[in-house]
Amino acid sequence: MAFSSADLFASSTCSIPTALKPRNYSGCGVFPTFKCAANKIGNGNNIVRCSFSQPRRRPEYIPNRIPDASYVRVLDTTLRDGEQAPGAAMSRPEKLAIARKLVELCVDVIDAGFPASSKEELETTKLIAQEIGNNNNNNNNVSGEYCCGYVPVISACARCIRSDIDAAWDAVKPAKLRRLNVFISTSEIHMKYKLNKTPEQVLKLAKESVSYAKSLGCDDIEFVCEDAGRSDKAFLYRIYGESIKAGATTITFTDTVGYNFPTEVEKIMADLKANIEGIENVIISTHCHNDLGLANANSLAAVCAGARQVEVTINGIGERAGNASLEEFVMAIKSRSNDLLGGLHTGINTKQIVPASKMVEEYSGLSLQPHKAIVGANIFSHASGIHQDGILKNKSTYEIISPEDIGLSRTNESRIVLGKHSGRHALNSRLLELGYNLDKTQLDEAFGNFKAVAETKKFLTDKDIESLVSKLSTISN
Repeated sequence: MAFSSADLFASSTCSIPTALKPRNYSGCGVFPTFKCAANKIGNGNNIVRCSFSQPRRRPEYIPNRIPDASYVRVLDTTLRDGEQAPGAAMSRPEKLAIARKLVELCVDVIDAGFPASSKEELETTKLIAQEIGNNNNNNNNVSGEYCCGYVPVISACARCIRSDIDAAWDAVKPAKLRRLNVFISTSEIHMKYKLNKTPEQVLKLAKESVSYAKSLGCDDIEFVCEDAGRSDKAFLYRIYGESIKAGATTITFTDTVGYNFPTEVEKIMADLKANIEGIENVIISTHCHNDLGLANANSLAAVCAGARQVEVTINGIGERAGNASLEEFVMAIKSRSNDLLGGLHTGINTKQIVPASKMVEEYSGLSLQPHKAIVGANIFSHASGIHQDGILKNKSTYEIISPEDIGLSRTNESRIVLGKHSGRHALNSRLLELGYNLDKTQLDEAFGNFKAVAETKKFLTDKDIESLVSKLSTISN
C-alpha cells in the first residue's frame, strides 16, 4: 500500500519524523516509536516541516479506500460491543438517543447491533438505519468543517451464517450508507473448541459468507477475524486474501482477548500489508480489547503502522475489561498529530465527547472512575500545592488538553481542589474568586487556619473557606 507524500500531507501544519516505510515499518522498545505509514521522506533523522493553508476536510466516503491517506475512520461499537458489558443492556429509546449523539460526535461508522440475536435487536438496528442513516446532519450540535452534511455509515454484525447475514442486511438496508460486518473465529483454540471446525472449513465459510453478503447487493463489507491476535499468521494471510477476492472492502484485525502488545500489533500490520494478496484494495481496521490495559496503545500502534479504521466505544465499555476508548484514542491523535503522528487526524467533533460520555454512563449504568482519562471527574482538578501554583500561572504547565475542547465547562476558572496538599497561592486565588482581598497578615492567619482544618477533611468547600474568613478581623471586600 504505497502512499505519496502529497497524499499523506493533504493539509494542516506538521512536523514529521522521516524514514517512514509502509511495508517494512518497525519501531523499538516496549512501546513503538509512532510514525505514520508513508513513503520515505528526507534522510536520516531530518524533520520535514510542511505548511498548508487549506483546512482538513472529511474525505468523501468510499468503502474500500480513503482519498486522504492521513485520515483515520472511527467506527463506534458502543451500541453493539459496548452493550455486551455485564449490566449495560440498554432500551430502544436509549440506543436511539446514543445513535443521535454519535452523529453529533461525527463518527464515520455506527455499529448499530447484532440483528440475528433477537427480534428487538433487529428492529432497533433497523430503526437506527431509518432515522439516523438517512439524514444530512446539519443540526446545531453537528458543527465544524468535518461534520456539516455528513451521513454516517450504519453497520450490523453477522456470523458466517446465512440467516445472520440476511437479518443484518434487512436491518441496515434502509440506510443511505450501509455495511455488513461478517465475522468468524480464526485462532486455533476458537476453531477447535468454539466452532468445532477445521481451518479449511472456516476458510470455506468465510469465502461463502462474504460472497453471499455481496450477492445481496451490499457493496460495503467488513470481514472480521475474531481472535486474530492469537491466530496463525499464515492462516490469516489466506483467509483475509480470500475474503478480499470474495468482495470484502475492509478487513479487521481483532485483539479479542486483549492479549497483544503494541510492538506486536505494529509488526502484524506490516506483515498483513506485505503478505495479503489484494491488501492495497481494502481498508485495514483494528478492534482492540483492554484486558491488559493496552487497547488504546494497540489501536495507536495499528494506525501508525497503516491501519485506517479504528473500532472504539464511548468510555471504553465492553466485554470484560472493555474496548479501546473513543475519547482516549481521538484525543491522543488530536494532541500529538503534528509533532509525532505525521498529521494523522479523525473527523470527530471533540466538543461532544463529554456529553456523549455522560449519556453512555447514564444509560449503561456503568459509572466512570474519577481518574478515567479524558472524561473522569478529576481530569482537570488539581490538589497538589505545586501543581496548583503552576496551573494558576499557566494552565499548560499541567494540562495538555483544554476542557473546553471536549465540551466541558470548568465549575470554577482554575478547578483547584483545596485540601491538605494545597498551598498559599491556591487559597488566595480562591479567596479572590469569592470576593475576599486579604492583606499579607490576614492571609497568613487564614492559611494557618486552613491547613489545620484541611488535615481533618478530604477537601474544603467554599462555605468552609468563608467560615475561615469570617473568623478573621478586618476584611476588605
